[in-house]
Amino acid sequence: MSEKKNMTGKENSFHMENFRRRSRYAAVFLVLILAFAAITVLNINSGNVNISIPEIFRILLRRTGEGKEYNIIWKIRLPRILMAAILGGALSLSGFLLQTFFENPIAGPFVLGISSGAKMVVALTMIFYLEWARNITSYTMIVAAFLGSLLSVGFILLMSRRIKNMAGGIMIGYICSAVTDFVVTFAEDSDIVNLHGWSQGSFSGMSWSNVAISAAVIGITFVITFLMAKPIGAYQLGEAYAQSMGVNIKVFRIALILLSSILSACVTAFAGPISFVGIAVPFLVKQSLGTSRPLVVIPGTFLGGAVFCMMCDLIARMAFAPLELSISTVTSIFGAPVVIFMMLRRKRG
Repeated sequence: MSEKKNMTGKENSFHMENFRRRSRYAAVFLVLILAFAAITVLNINSGNVNISIPEIFRILLRRTGEGKEYNIIWKIRLPRILMAAILGGALSLSGFLLQTFFENPIAGPFVLGISSGAKMVVALTMIFYLEWARNITSYTMIVAAFLGSLLSVGFILLMSRRIKNMAGGIMIGYICSAVTDFVVTFAEDSDIVNLHGWSQGSFSGMSWSNVAISAAVIGITFVITFLMAKPIGAYQLGEAYAQSMGVNIKVFRIALILLSSILSACVTAFAGPISFVGIAVPFLVKQSLGTSRPLVVIPGTFLGGAVFCMMCDLIARMAFAPLELSISTVTSIFGAPVVIFMMLRRKRG
């Protein structure tokens, strides 16, 4: 009889704990969704031309309004907002995958030099194309950034056999950034000179074609990553456990690198390198959710990255308007303290 009561008590405790955990997940996602909606409206409403909130909803829902306000929302502000959300989510998810691969919470595409490698190859590709043609497609930019990401990852993996910390990736990042700055500095074509602004990171000048392409590429990558949630969870418990669960470690690690490279490549191709988002956001999301379960963390990280970059882009536009800050400047201000806190906490641990 007492055993039955103990079993019933354990079951009740389990169900109560499960309920609390799910309630916490729901609360975090609700806050992120509400923040996403609020920052979207605030982004649309902020600028040289103020548009009332009722007018914003009328233009968005009915797609009608005065020509000037309609064009500002649909052709300038909305594509930029959506790109900040999509690319911010991609960058955060890329950081999560790299942290899983390297088993290091400080790993991220910017710190490891992956974004710098992508930036270098994109800059060289743009210069080559502008010599022979006057336009370059978004797909070409993504492929160039993807190859640059893989190039950096290859060097990092080779160096990691001798250098166990992330110093190798940092040095690769500095080298790639130096090459890019050298090429941009001595360029004569005005279009190439404008690469300097892109190399600092910016969501300005986005179009609906950019939104469509990035949404397609990143959307497919997100779905594949989400479907890999179970093997990622097994891998977090150790390679031996993952193998016992039927995970092909070699194929799995290659998939992590490819998915992470695609995500960071899209961000670099369209917005340039953006710092600290891939490290800070996954950490904050895990702390908020109170779990590292990929099934929950993957969508949470993507949504958190979207909110974070939308907020930083709003600050970049409005803090010293009409002067606009680079997006990396703002993400560094908010992201770097989080990374410092992580390092101090690991040191204490």
